[in-house]
Amino acid sequence: MVKYYCISEGRVIDAGTGRRDILIYINPDDAERKYLVDNLKIDDHTFQSALDPNELGRMEFEPDHVALIIKRPKRYSARDNFLFRTESIGLFLYSTSLVVLLTDDIPLFDGRQFAKVDSLQDLILKLIYRCTWHFEEHIKVISMMSDELEQEINTSASNRQLLNMFSLEKSLVFYLDAISSNRRVIDKLKTSTAKFAFSTASIEFLDDLAIENAQCYEMAQMYSQVLSSLMDARASVISNNLNVMMKNLNAIVIAVAVPSFFAGIGGMSEFSGMIHFSNWKVGYPLFILAMITLGIVVFFVVKKFEKFWKD
Repeated sequence: MVKYYCISEGRVIDAGTGRRDILIYINPDDAERKYLVDNLKIDDHTFQSALDPNELGRMEFEPDHVALIIKRPKRYSARDNFLFRTESIGLFLYSTSLVVLLTDDIPLFDGRQFAKVDSLQDLILKLIYRCTWHFEEHIKVISMMSDELEQEINTSASNRQLLNMFSLEKSLVFYLDAISSNRRVIDKLKTSTAKFAFSTASIEFLDDLAIENAQCYEMAQMYSQVLSSLMDARASVISNNLNVMMKNLNAIVIAVAVPSFFAGIGGMSEFSGMIHFSNWKVGYPLFILAMITLGIVVFFVVKKFEKFWKD
């Protein structure tokens, strides 16, 4: 599917049957691919890279156009199970037109960033800025989701929340990689301002874009480190809780084993006969009470020794 837009009075509008400066191809079919490769001279490998979610961002100069691949966060849905992914966008700048390759039909020109667009070159910068802004918003959402999961982990004994936390940590790794690749594209744009014929305002905006992308990378890196430390701390807490539980179980086992020994002796015919001879209605309850008391005493003695060795 292809959509046509144009720049009119500083805004990106639907071209209709008028001038078509901007061509957006959404998941192009074989016929559209053939047209782009054969007529617009887009390299087939670059075409595939623009639709590959695992491709890194880059910029290449071709004889009749400039090819850019930038990264943006993929639209999140509930079935993603706390895993945030990235996708690629292909931008192919010609002298009088801009071709955009997308895998999904997403709104590209919404937001205040596109309130004033002076040229196709300016539009490319604003598209990269929009991707950076989306990364920042998604990182904030990941932070809120991790806080909610942390509260659930404190009151839950299942592993589902831990697996969700791991998915969020994995998502931040994807985001760091994507933001870093966008930074390389921005750096190359800064060194190629003459080839793009950027205006003075566009060059200033490019500097702001580089700062914004750097801040976005630092934000993602900080949250990634916090989440990684949180996962390590949670693993240590779980391990410590397991050790405490095993110590308590060992104390219970010892507390049961000692009275069982004396109960076994008391169950021998000689001793049971003595109990019957005295008064079994009194002897047995006293014997059971003695075993229970002995078990409790042994349990607290074992716990006392554990505390002694710990100190």
